[in-house]
Amino acid sequence: MNRIILNETSYHGSGAIKEIPAELKSRGLANPIVFSDPDLLKFGVTKKVTDVLKAAKVKFSLFSDIKPNPTIENVKNGVKTYKANKADCIIAVGGGSSMDTAKAVGIIVANPSFANVRSLEGCAATKNPSKPIFAVPTTAGTAAEVTINYVITDVEKHRKFVCVDPHDIPAVAFVDPDMMATMPRSLTAFTGMDALTHAIEGYITKGACAMTDMMHIEAIRLISLYLRAAVANKPAGREGMALAQYIAGMGFSNVGLGIDHAMAHGLSALYDMPHGQACAILLPMAMKFNAPVSGTKYREIARVMGVEGLDKMNIIQARKAAIEAVEKLAADIGIPKTLRGVLKKEDIKFLAQSAYADACRPGNPRECTVADIEKLYKSML
Repeated sequence: MNRIILNETSYHGSGAIKEIPAELKSRGLANPIVFSDPDLLKFGVTKKVTDVLKAAKVKFSLFSDIKPNPTIENVKNGVKTYKANKADCIIAVGGGSSMDTAKAVGIIVANPSFANVRSLEGCAATKNPSKPIFAVPTTAGTAAEVTINYVITDVEKHRKFVCVDPHDIPAVAFVDPDMMATMPRSLTAFTGMDALTHAIEGYITKGACAMTDMMHIEAIRLISLYLRAAVANKPAGREGMALAQYIAGMGFSNVGLGIDHAMAHGLSALYDMPHGQACAILLPMAMKFNAPVSGTKYREIARVMGVEGLDKMNIIQARKAAIEAVEKLAADIGIPKTLRGVLKKEDIKFLAQSAYADACRPGNPRECTVADIEKLYKSML
């Protein structure tokens, strides 16, 4: 049996954010609080949304104590600010950081017994839906606007923990490519490869099913088609990636991920490495590790990524072709091939233990041990 959970409403395309006031009104919401990180405020990205609110004479408050890898402290402060402003909903503007913070805050406000942020790890037994979240992504990668997952950093324990809760999915998503136009080249590349990682891991995960396979293979096709153009900041590329990453999110949110994300979470927590960057660097390595148990799926990945002559290849050759297509895409947009200069040998044992304990690891199609993960990290030096 497979359970599929998606947004009840989503808007796609240029100008989608203009629908926010009407959605607020239709739901009887009158006091939103906007969650957005300091850089988005500084560079005027959040202003695109707040200008829409002002034009519609919607009163709102603002919370921006959000780090790139949001912390337990960020969540606690968000809860305090939400309550102090007597907000009735959250408009999350940003990438995964803003949305993950919003999800944790929305869940805690609606479920006070989970005020201890660490208690949200895994599949917490919350009873009430989150306070309504209106999600406005500014990156094309995390798909947090359509997922039931969020990730919080535990600074004290040098780790990230994954939360999976059907109650946290945003009520409405506004996927507006105009909100992504100011993303710098490197961030576009990293988040785009994060979306590809979502699609590939979701496609081969243990929980994969026919419906999510359909979503993931289309997401891979679109990313292969549009990511290079998005990195070059071409409008068609931005619009294509906005859709591609959302479709990938529709899939993996419902079937899980794998070893790439499990290993990437530790890198972000320990070195404050951007999540998308970590996933991007690890993806070819993770694909190689999982190739022996991938069945014929790598052949289909290679096919939608434009590899020719696949029907004449045996399964080993087709798998190799898929990995090479991903490596070529990564190289074309400037993704580093290794973790040299970031990963420290003395941290590998701790990172491997953290990755093994990560909520994404059990979904990996190939079984692995802590020792296996140590070897994988070492291979990236």
